[in-house]
Amino acid sequence: MRTPADFPVRRPRAQRGRIWLVVLAAILFFLIVSLRGIAGFYTDFLWFDDLRLASVWRGILGAKLALAVIFTVVAAVALWLNLWIAEKVSPAFRPPGPEEEVAERFHEVVGGRTALVRLGFAVLFGLMAGAGASGRWNDWILFTNHVSFNAKDALFHRDIGFYVFQLPFLSFVVGWAFATLVVVLLLTAGWHYLFGGIRVQTPAIQHVTPQVKAHLSVLLGVIALLKAAGYWLQRFELTTSTRGYIDGAGYTDAKAQLPALQLLVIISVLAALLFLVNIRLRGWTLPVIAVALWGFTSIVVGVAYPAFIQKFRVEPNQSQKERPYIARNIAATRKALNIDDTHVTVKNFAYDTDLDSGALDDNSATIRNVRLWDPTVLRQTYRRLQEIRQFYRFNDVDIDRYQVDGELTQVMLSARELDPGGLLSKTWENTHLNFTHGYGAVLSPANAVTTDGLPDLLLKDLPPVGKPALDQPAVYFGEDLGGYAIVNTKRQEIDYQRADGSTKRTTYKGSGGVPVSSWLRRAALALRFGEINPLISSYITRDSRAIYLRDIRERVTKIAPFLRFDADPYPVVLDGKMFWVQDAYTITSRYPYAERAPVDRLPGDSGLRERFNYVRNSVKVVTNAYDGKMTFYVVDKTDPIAKAYQKAFPKLFTTAPVPSELQQHLRYPEDLFRVQTDAYGTYHITDPSDFYDRGDAWDIARDPGSGRVANAETASAPAPTTASGAPSPTIAGSIGSTSGDDRMDPYYLLMRLPDERDESFLILQPFTPASKDLLSAFMVAKSDPGEYGKLEAFVMPRDLSVDGPRIIDGKINQEPSLSQEISLLNQSGSKVLNGNLLLIPVNQSLLYIRPLYVEAQGTPVPQLKYVVAVYNGNVEFDTTLRGALTKLFGSAPETLEQPAQGGGGGGGQVTPPPPTSPGVDATVQSLLDQAIQAYTDAQTALRSGDLAGYQKKITEMNDLVAEARRRLASSSSGSSSSTTTTTTTAPASA
Repeated sequence: MRTPADFPVRRPRAQRGRIWLVVLAAILFFLIVSLRGIAGFYTDFLWFDDLRLASVWRGILGAKLALAVIFTVVAAVALWLNLWIAEKVSPAFRPPGPEEEVAERFHEVVGGRTALVRLGFAVLFGLMAGAGASGRWNDWILFTNHVSFNAKDALFHRDIGFYVFQLPFLSFVVGWAFATLVVVLLLTAGWHYLFGGIRVQTPAIQHVTPQVKAHLSVLLGVIALLKAAGYWLQRFELTTSTRGYIDGAGYTDAKAQLPALQLLVIISVLAALLFLVNIRLRGWTLPVIAVALWGFTSIVVGVAYPAFIQKFRVEPNQSQKERPYIARNIAATRKALNIDDTHVTVKNFAYDTDLDSGALDDNSATIRNVRLWDPTVLRQTYRRLQEIRQFYRFNDVDIDRYQVDGELTQVMLSARELDPGGLLSKTWENTHLNFTHGYGAVLSPANAVTTDGLPDLLLKDLPPVGKPALDQPAVYFGEDLGGYAIVNTKRQEIDYQRADGSTKRTTYKGSGGVPVSSWLRRAALALRFGEINPLISSYITRDSRAIYLRDIRERVTKIAPFLRFDADPYPVVLDGKMFWVQDAYTITSRYPYAERAPVDRLPGDSGLRERFNYVRNSVKVVTNAYDGKMTFYVVDKTDPIAKAYQKAFPKLFTTAPVPSELQQHLRYPEDLFRVQTDAYGTYHITDPSDFYDRGDAWDIARDPGSGRVANAETASAPAPTTASGAPSPTIAGSIGSTSGDDRMDPYYLLMRLPDERDESFLILQPFTPASKDLLSAFMVAKSDPGEYGKLEAFVMPRDLSVDGPRIIDGKINQEPSLSQEISLLNQSGSKVLNGNLLLIPVNQSLLYIRPLYVEAQGTPVPQLKYVVAVYNGNVEFDTTLRGALTKLFGSAPETLEQPAQGGGGGGGQVTPPPPTSPGVDATVQSLLDQAIQAYTDAQTALRSGDLAGYQKKITEMNDLVAEARRRLASSSSGSSSSTTTTTTTAPASA
């Protein structure tokens, strides 16, 4: 009979009530903490649904949930089943001893709830083991939607699609199963210990019961089979080995590591058989033999033997032993990076020095489109001249081509975007309801310069005026635009401020953004944004729309996280609307035998800054700047990875071709071109012996001081003009890479290539021999419809020394008159900036062009000051490109600089006419005096920040100068006596 002390003590009702209150408070706290996450989840769905891409959201989420659930359940069931078996085979009587005390305490705590505890352990272990599997959703999607590459690897003769689509997920599953079962084995052994099946310290009894031995033998046998499967899959991983001279299976991998793995497969299967035989024998001899045999084989055969072969057979004769494997690597790398003979046409550049003015005239379109404005310099000028208000900004200046006066012209274009950080009053209403968008864009020809050294703006001002026409100028989606806006509210939004000080307001009419049509949505958005105002503001109506995820990079990454995106989106004006174009890539690191792609020269925000050995620019994403709608065009229909994603997400990718109007503005992406040219520097060599020697390896040309302050004393040191005396030789880095100094960035050009009839919009990259500064080749990639993606490599004659960009930079610095001008300007309250040094091939000759900009202290508006032209060792400079070319060749085609006549005068520093110059008509003299005064007034307005007044006075000055020229020309043609004509432009500002 139990005494009263044996009865459980009942807690008072008040105490039980407090416990329930604590539990309830914990639940409420958990819900409150989770509410924002739930709101983010819900508003993400609303965002996808508004874009009609909810199927993509469900597809990715479904893959994550499916993997997490499947792997969690499998792990939990595996543990639960083994713990249940351990209980069933436990001895009926647990002998007393020092270990029984621990087991007894466990059973006292558990009591009759063993099944519940077992289930709890299993569920907890399943969650820990299976939750991480959701991170493999991309591998799962590719695994279930795999397609064929229609090409086989050279070692196992399997389709490459197996390595790209199936092997990653299979390797993960086998590795996960092996690790999971090892943990299950350990936990099961512990469970046997708690239930008496295993005793270590208890004397005079069997330490492990036969049933436990049989159970653990089965687990060990399954683990051995999984290890055999892992070794079998590991054989295929050799195709991307990094052990040898090149990536991919080398001599040691094929002749030593592969046989070792095959032997380990056999040993693992044999070990599994020994474990299974031990079920009957129930001893320890066979398990010990199996483990010892596996351990000895894995160490000696799997590690020591390959290392011995590599050290003593391969390294002494590496070029000969690795020759067939180098050949495989060359073929695979060229194919994987699209730099094989199918995509790259190699041409010999018959370098000569026969260029004359007639050849320039024949290539007048090329000269007319030589880029005189660097994007980084021009952005500063745009900002000073055209941002107009502090809440606008120009994030970037991009290069494109448009029809200007009926001629295809290379232009610079920048969108005038919203800068929320520039608001002087950062109230919630101003930030999210009032200032919601940028407005308009600025466009100027890359070659056009006004008489005061500024860009000739074809599209400018607020509201936007000029061409191309911009009928819908509001920019609600752009680069680096964070936060959110709520539009179509009772509060009208600001478009811009008029010249008279009044404000132009608007109400959003587009379909972009999530409708705020219910209190539930408003509450969810308030939680997402962390502000209560979206819930309580009286400005918001049922017709309002919330625009969030406004940054165009963030949007495409959210929609398609399985793609990689270029660092430089660019705007395009089509049919009066503005669109953003983004290049998207498919990549993998699993392409057999291909070398890892060089990524050192990529910008930090490039999506390609990760390990890969296969890349395709398969997708172009076009985003409407007004409503944010995105269209994913598949432009490379041969890419198997793109095909797999199309199978997985058919509603994401459009089947329609890229509109012809948009094709005129597509650019070959700079990030991809950087990777390809870096790799091509080595992989243009196709003979394995020559590849091993690297005697003909190329580097990307060293940067010749672009963007730096120009100064005869502090600029880059003059470079010798011979190969033997080349300055600061660099050391060749790893395969397909350049090391040492900074390297030249590739640049876009609109030009006519040698032996072609028409101009092409292309991107160009110069090469030099490894560790030298002579020019060895240059590569271009075309962007025009019908030729998009074609790469051409122009190779210099190997028996000639052709000056490279760094040598040309040295010659420019050695020009005495130019050095003197630069020194004077750098000492007079201003600084001179080096522009990009452009290599321009004209026929079979090479012309180098460098613009120089002057920037005054206190008014940082870079102006084009001089243009330097270098040909055949001769350096000339003038205030215009045409002037510099005229000095070199006697005459030159007209450019877009102002003025375009007079053989190269104008565009910079010019002396105004004397007040009493004989032979000059009094009316002309008066016009010129008024022009000079207008220019002076313009500079005064600029220094005071009156940009509208500055533009007005500049326009007035240009009109006066044009009228003076017209009168001079009329007077000269109508008079028998010669009059003195003075070419006059406005003085350059300090």
